[in-house]
Amino acid sequence: MARIALFPGSFDPITIGHVNVITRSLDLFDKVIVGVGHNITKNYMFPLQDRIQWIKDSFDELPQVEVVSYTGLTINFCKEINARFILRGLRSSADFEFERSIAQMNNYLESSIETIFILAAPEFTPVSSTIVRDIIRNGGNAQAFVGSGVKLK
Repeated sequence: MARIALFPGSFDPITIGHVNVITRSLDLFDKVIVGVGHNITKNYMFPLQDRIQWIKDSFDELPQVEVVSYTGLTINFCKEINARFILRGLRSSADFEFERSIAQMNNYLESSIETIFILAAPEFTPVSSTIVRDIIRNGGNAQAFVGSGVKLK
């Protein structure tokens, strides 16, 4: 059975930290599916199709990385795509506390799907999509903080 992991997020936009976690996870999984989820509580800066294309372009030379969008519960989507793992990156203890709660609820909903945490490389811990969007909104150059496929205007 293939080891398939879902790396869910909004990726608004995908950052170098996301790219690092995904790339480092490829030794663990046969396939990593980057799931661009729709969260009704978020106001996105970039359109869904741009976010999907940027992720595809960032991993165009890695065929074991696939990009899809989904709606609904992440755990249900895992079952649809036969993913036995949810991949999450951690930058800080605050990330851990937040992600642990979600992982425990997901485990309650479906105990056969495990959440795997990968610590962000130290040089990427200050990088978040929120900070990147703030840089962009205020006219700064954020290109160094996003995936190679992201083409900021």
